[in-house]
Amino acid sequence: MRCHFAVPEYKDYYKIMGVARDVGQDELKRVYRRLARKYHPDVSKEKDAETRFKEVQEAYEVLKDPQKRAAYDQLGSNWRQGQDFRPPPDWGKNFEFSTAFGDQEGGFSDFFSSLFGGAARGGPRARGAGGARGFAMAGDDQVASIEIDLEDSFRGGTQTIELKSPQTGPRTLKITIPQGIVEGQRIRLSGQGSPGHGGGPSGDLYLEVRFRKHKLYQVEGRDVTLTLPIAPWEAALGATVPTPTLAGPVDLRIPANAKAGQRMRLKGRGLPGSTPGDQYVVLKIVLPPADSAKARELYEQMQRELPFDPRAELQ
Repeated sequence: MRCHFAVPEYKDYYKIMGVARDVGQDELKRVYRRLARKYHPDVSKEKDAETRFKEVQEAYEVLKDPQKRAAYDQLGSNWRQGQDFRPPPDWGKNFEFSTAFGDQEGGFSDFFSSLFGGAARGGPRARGAGGARGFAMAGDDQVASIEIDLEDSFRGGTQTIELKSPQTGPRTLKITIPQGIVEGQRIRLSGQGSPGHGGGPSGDLYLEVRFRKHKLYQVEGRDVTLTLPIAPWEAALGATVPTPTLAGPVDLRIPANAKAGQRMRLKGRGLPGSTPGDQYVVLKIVLPPADSAKARELYEQMQRELPFDPRAELQ
């Protein structure tokens, strides 16, 4: 038996929300709240309020999620609302989506399902009995900043954190630190945001990562920089010097006649990733103190015998 499936119609989520394609998240949330109040079927007197409410919920579910929105935007703006739609064969590659599906009844459209696999969390759901219908609304997403050590990013793993909220008070969460996460990236905790309304699901919690100040390294993206002290004779004659890295010490060869401030690169010794970062080593020449008769004698000998003018370039 051959089955025939209807081709879904393309939906322009930006047009449904009445926003530009470059709308920011704050403005998007304000528009969503206004439209949700306007079309909520329990209170709205607008024509087709239930249909419009579902469309707004669906559009916001996609546009508020950076991953879903980025993938949706890959389709481009050439589609017309109401036009038949089939996803390109490689659509959604390298994107991750939330697939915690809601009830099919009262769920999202076939277009949404063709992209994301089903009715998603946050869709309006019918409930009640005797023909009475109510609508659940998902809670707001929340964002919190957390500090981790640079080594936590390098190794990855789990960590227990405590968050404080005026609404819920302190709470303890066990989180997974992805290996190679960089500053500014976010960890998503599904369902850990604000509680939903009318029995709706909770929003998500996004943890924005910051690194604690490190005693050895400065960090930029996946690259790390270390200032390495060396002795004058190591700089002048060349040497092999043990040098810290995030994976453990390595032997670094200092070339002869090295200069203060000279940068050396250890490829792939930064934070891990599809393209690992590098470690840069900045040389710092440290002079031994002239705090003994022997030390002073050596400096005086250098003064007499070495034709060296450190200010020659100023003349």
